[in-house]
Amino acid sequence: MASHLIDPTPSCSAAGALRPGRYAAIDIGTVTCRMLVADIDDAGALHELRREYAITNLGEDVDATGMLKPEAMRRVAEVVARYRGILEECAPTDGSPVTVTAVATSASRDAGNADEFVSMLADLGVTLAVVPGEREAALSFAGASCDFAGERLLVVDVGGGSTELVAGQAGGQPVQAHSFNIGCRRVTEKFLAADPPAAGELDRARAWIADGMRPYFEDLRASGFALERVVAVAGTATSVVAVHEHMAEYDSSRVHRSVVERPVLDEVYAQLAGATLDERRRTVGLDPGRAPVIVAGLVILQVVLDLAGMPSFTVSESDILHGIVLDAARVAE
Repeated sequence: MASHLIDPTPSCSAAGALRPGRYAAIDIGTVTCRMLVADIDDAGALHELRREYAITNLGEDVDATGMLKPEAMRRVAEVVARYRGILEECAPTDGSPVTVTAVATSASRDAGNADEFVSMLADLGVTLAVVPGEREAALSFAGASCDFAGERLLVVDVGGGSTELVAGQAGGQPVQAHSFNIGCRRVTEKFLAADPPAAGELDRARAWIADGMRPYFEDLRASGFALERVVAVAGTATSVVAVHEHMAEYDSSRVHRSVVERPVLDEVYAQLAGATLDERRRTVGLDPGRAPVIVAGLVILQVVLDLAGMPSFTVSESDILHGIVLDAARVAE
């Protein structure tokens, strides 16, 4: 688990009227459970106050069984209970409330017992929304694009159970968005059995990912939308920078908005794909809890760059959490 306080400086702002106040976003994914607490000021700028992060592996074996494991749900519930305590600490001194929005993504969408998980969190006082993939994609785009005003972007969010691809001009609505049931845990469980992964396993995984995503890029090119930048959010992308820079202690200021050229991505991929799981867990810059799924995540990023015809990606720590806060603060027109 990890947490840190953040200097209260604006991280992004968005078009449209936003309601000032203190907000919290909880994102329960297939691999991680994260929280952002932030203020929206009178000018509509978002000021980060605190982030929390834990690897909970909610989606363990969901691809094979179609069900959330009881122990996986309990792991998330324990983390969410801790987050509830942190939210009490973050309550404004003037007595105004913290507006909390909690969403669950791929693993919960796929699971036949998601209602049980929703009820478990309701008992903790947290209302959980299981969001469709297209909604997840739009929220990721809203968060990631706020740092790149006016640019034509492809935002890629590699999760454990799904990957969201969203193209559009920053500040506007997405022109093409899709959530693929292609994530780092799902790919690992489907293809990567050997330790370290065998070349044939990696080839089959790469081909499967490319086959699934290729029509998206064909449609994007046919639409005439010309990309200027690929923006990658979430743990796979941030891990590339942390591993390449040998970060014994994670430094968000060195990661956010870093441009990762393809040779750097390939270098990190070769290092980790050639290592055993135990060796990956000991790699400086890599969260040991991410070691089982990182290789598959790197393959997904490589395939995205190949299909997009782009030589690099920019890492952003403004992601779906920021999108959730901005959406919660938006004043209905």
